[in-house]
Amino acid sequence: MSTQSAKQYPPAVVPDRLFDDAEAENRWRARFHAPRISVPEWARDAPEACVYASNASGVWEVYAWNRATDEHRRVTDRPNGTLHATPSPDGEWIWWFDDTDGDEFGSWVREPFAATEGSEPEKAVPDVHDGYQAGLEIGAKIVAVGVSTDDGSELFARVAGETHRFYSHPDDAGISSLSRDESLIAISHSEHGDSRHPALRVLATDGFETVAEKWDGEGKGLSALEFSPLPGDQRLLVLHERRGREELLVWDVRAATETEIELDLPGEVVAGWYPDARALLVVHFHEGRSSLYRYDLDTAELSSVDTPAGRIGGAGVRPDGTVEYSWSSAAEPAAVRARTTDGTDAILLEPPGERAPGSEPVTDAFVEGVGGRIHALVSRPSGAPDGPLPTVFSLHGGPHAADEDRFSAYRATWLDAGFAVVEVNYRGSTGYGSAWRDAIEGRPGLTELEDAAAVHDWAVQSGLSDPAKCVVNGASWGGYLSLLALGTQPSRWAAGVAGVPVADYVAAYEDEMEQLRSFDRGIFGGSPEDVPAVYRECSPITYVDAVKAPVLVLAGDNDPRCPIRQIENYLDRLGGRDLHHEFYRYDAGHGSLVIAETIKQTSIEVHFALRALGLR
Repeated sequence: MSTQSAKQYPPAVVPDRLFDDAEAENRWRARFHAPRISVPEWARDAPEACVYASNASGVWEVYAWNRATDEHRRVTDRPNGTLHATPSPDGEWIWWFDDTDGDEFGSWVREPFAATEGSEPEKAVPDVHDGYQAGLEIGAKIVAVGVSTDDGSELFARVAGETHRFYSHPDDAGISSLSRDESLIAISHSEHGDSRHPALRVLATDGFETVAEKWDGEGKGLSALEFSPLPGDQRLLVLHERRGREELLVWDVRAATETEIELDLPGEVVAGWYPDARALLVVHFHEGRSSLYRYDLDTAELSSVDTPAGRIGGAGVRPDGTVEYSWSSAAEPAAVRARTTDGTDAILLEPPGERAPGSEPVTDAFVEGVGGRIHALVSRPSGAPDGPLPTVFSLHGGPHAADEDRFSAYRATWLDAGFAVVEVNYRGSTGYGSAWRDAIEGRPGLTELEDAAAVHDWAVQSGLSDPAKCVVNGASWGGYLSLLALGTQPSRWAAGVAGVPVADYVAAYEDEMEQLRSFDRGIFGGSPEDVPAVYRECSPITYVDAVKAPVLVLAGDNDPRCPIRQIENYLDRLGGRDLHHEFYRYDAGHGSLVIAETIKQTSIEVHFALRALGLR
């Protein structure tokens, strides 16, 4: 057994192993070590040149795949990993985002697709300063790149060897899409003051004058997905929420017309174009699961692209009509598959090494809460005894995200340790309509925890959960909710685990990246100066003296989203009390791309919970 030194705070215990049984110990670690791969992205004009991300080396890095020769090579090799990359349209270059130790602040660099001895990445747009990502579009003649800093958003275009700043604003903005003929560029902006519900503007690239604007009004956002893939076709695929959920429309920018696409599907959708621009590949989200459809724009016919129940992790259509996609379920590890036009469906890519061991399926629970019906995903350990179980209530990050029926080595580890796992898609989650997503406005944190409490009550009353052995757990926004739950619902929880959390919201606002300050102003109703009472009521540090249960906090030194100072403020307050708490600090940002580090943190969390509940 070893311990992690962490300033003056009580260090977290790092166990040598989680399980006495060698088979169980090997199984949980194997799920994390198993090589995984993202859906390949191909170069627009050279579709044999592909880029993907994989953890095959033990760190998530960028890889190049020449489909003509079936050669694969690792492009990046950085201590904290690399995740964001894309090929140039001609397939000659790979662009990847170069930050420092996971802090998300940096610039785009590029290097040749083909390996050349002694070649080094070069800054892709030399005249653009470093910052946080705010969109990238690479054309044959134009490159558009967005940068966010504490001063706001700036959008640049490089044309004929010269870089022009064509947009700047204190509020959040970003590059959205470049038309195929590169005459138009769509940007997202929040000049109306609400970055959570953005508006769209389309500019001409021969002078960057405004061609068209679209905004649906307060509380109704618009997202530009992509222009048509055909040269001269100025149709832009857009996501809107005019009827209280995210749906599709096609906006013909030059003709100044739009066509709303009404699909007879519950839940929400997103989509991309087929190569001939006559159809859309639709990804449909409903109650924690996703599926694929083809929508014919000429006939308005919607047909299923059959996939098993589970989660689609990414999808695209090759020039020959083949649909390539990633799929997993809670029980089955992820696989990258290809479905040809004749219906043949097979594995596209298998990374080297052993496939991850499977896990347990999830079932659905629907619980009535004060704000409506709450959906939760429930997992039970294999061979669990009858009667109530120790239970982890997992609160996802975001908050605008959702837990899904997808494979998770993290969830599986808790199950192997004997915990039931309940994943709560609280108000604020996506996929359940705009009203559900936006219900947390003006009272973030406390609203979500009303839903967590209702699901907790259901789990206890149904006999699933032992009320004396309930753990609240989450990372990022979920970590924030976990700390807030420990202070506002102290009688419910026997322990709490908070990864990279917001702990002191006022201090977090002062130190976080501007994109998140803009988000916070939208969700709180203003800045801490504007609405101090709301920030005070919704901040975990306000309730630190009411916490009764043992607390574990994990944080990254270079995190721009949940900065370290505000976490130290919370720990300082905890240190003044006779309450068991532990802290694990690591040298990365908002999470880690290093598999060994992920395994270490998972073992710390599960071991902490077992000890806190008297199970170890």
